[in-house]
Amino acid sequence: MKKQEIKVAERDKMEILPVRSLMLRMGIPIIFSMMMQAFYNIVDSAFVSNMPKNGETALNALTLAFPMQMLMVAIGIGTGVGVNALLSKSMGEGNREKASKTAGNGLFLACIIFALFLILGFVGVTPYIQSQTDNSVVADMASDYLFICCIFSFGLVAFNLYEKLLQATGNSLLSTIAQISGAVTNIILDPILIYGWFGFPEMGVQGAAYATIIGQIVSGLLSVIFHLKVNKNIKNGVTYIKPSAHIIGQIYKIGLPAIIAQALMSVMTYGLNIILGNVSDMLVTAYGLYYKIQQFILFAAFGLRDAITPIVSYSHGMKSKKRVCEGIKYGMTFTVIIMVIGLVLIEVLAVPFSKIFGLSGTTLELCISAMRIISISFIFAGVNIAFQGIFQALNGGIESLIVSVCRQLVFILPVAWGFSMLVNSSLDNAWLVWLTFPIAEIVSSLIAVLLMLRVNKKEIKVLS
Repeated sequence: MKKQEIKVAERDKMEILPVRSLMLRMGIPIIFSMMMQAFYNIVDSAFVSNMPKNGETALNALTLAFPMQMLMVAIGIGTGVGVNALLSKSMGEGNREKASKTAGNGLFLACIIFALFLILGFVGVTPYIQSQTDNSVVADMASDYLFICCIFSFGLVAFNLYEKLLQATGNSLLSTIAQISGAVTNIILDPILIYGWFGFPEMGVQGAAYATIIGQIVSGLLSVIFHLKVNKNIKNGVTYIKPSAHIIGQIYKIGLPAIIAQALMSVMTYGLNIILGNVSDMLVTAYGLYYKIQQFILFAAFGLRDAITPIVSYSHGMKSKKRVCEGIKYGMTFTVIIMVIGLVLIEVLAVPFSKIFGLSGTTLELCISAMRIISISFIFAGVNIAFQGIFQALNGGIESLIVSVCRQLVFILPVAWGFSMLVNSSLDNAWLVWLTFPIAEIVSSLIAVLLMLRVNKKEIKVLS
């Protein structure tokens, strides 16, 4: 009787609930979770930048380490996206056995991913950091921070997988609780470990790293516990963990484009660090701070995308054209609303946001101008992010990848490099570099619309 009730409850959420209500019910917790993650990234930077000694240097170090952290998140999240979409579709088709094998193979892949991050920590961190700076103090700080994040990354990897398993079954509230618990842990530990409060040693940048990984471990542990408690329809055991080439291939058919899409953020930031660093370290610091502030808005769009994907994918597995179309309509509408709010928020609060980090003079002015100009791209960025989630749900991994390549590579680095050549030594024309982002998002959104027409013809129109 209990198992039957669980099945009915799950069916009610993913099959019977109106799509608009389901989108809000699943989306709001995920959005809150993602925004909390962005918030504690900002808090990390705020605490580090206000260190009594070498605060701005430490901030620069975190900026250089950030692309590699993003790459780690990309691999974990991309794999989770593949597991999410395949599991959701299997559940929509009523294939519980395949859903269980998908979750088990996801765990196998998570173990492999952690092993790779562990190796990266020991052999890859130092050369990566040194490729971006000649400043030995900055390089040492960044290397120490990133090394700790790599070798203790098992919490991050676990959360990236089990968060998606919870979201795929409509339990996004629990994934949010896990995310928030880790974020609060991180925020509490930041000043304690960075500044040496309550008798702890003053560890500076290393303290920020330890606070981060402890928070990730808390989130990962809770997400595992929640999965085992509520996802009763997904079987666990060695049989399901045993790697299946077929299942892994299906996971990465969707997940690999998502990994590349997320990794492009890392490549973009790494490339911009080098381009901007050739002009001025102040540009690197200003962009690094802006990037973390804008994540507060963009992560909200990513959160809604993570609700769009399982809803549309499940509906596609049901072969329900009506629910697929409603998922797309409400997903896109809510995303645009979020980005309009974000645009207004950044424009109004650009100055106080910049001053949180103790900036002054030219660096402060550069950060404010970045907020004023780059935030213009938010609405188009939101459209692109929503399209990526839709494409992933409708077997359009390649289309999702094309949009990502356009908005984070093709129309970013060459254009930014060209504009950087026009910036003089006094940085009077630095605003030109920030124009790169609105240009990239607008052009990419036009391309996404054209790709959606093709996906609509191939995957939606054929449904009953």
